[in-house]
Amino acid sequence: QVQLVESGGGLVQPGTSLNLSCAPSGYIFNSYSMGWYRKPPGKQRELVAKITRDGTTTYADSVKGRFTISRINHKHTIYLQMDTLKPEDTAVYYCSAEIKLAWNDRISDYWGQGTQVTVSS
Repeated sequence: QVQLVESGGGLVQPGTSLNLSCAPSGYIFNSYSMGWYRKPPGKQRELVAKITRDGTTTYADSVKGRFTISRINHKHTIYLQMDTLKPEDTAVYYCSAEIKLAWNDRISDYWGQGTQVTVSS
């Protein structure tokens, strides 16, 4: 069973940066829209940023100008560069991707297990 594996979370001070990455644990045939979501403490999960195969990006208003999503298509990997972090960015960050495991497979949504990002002085 293929899983999405996130890395790069941690505890940082306000104003600093982190870079998250997400990649599948095994072979997949193709990936389509991929993105990052987050679940702040006591709140619902929300979209942070997403990116299509052709590079079209969408960002939450709260992270525009501070976060940058990117991807490497042939590796089915995405990144989230987070700059000027704020305490309100504290959350569990989840990777999500639309994936086909084989050429004749249907496109399905996959989620990672999440990585904790804590911004605190």
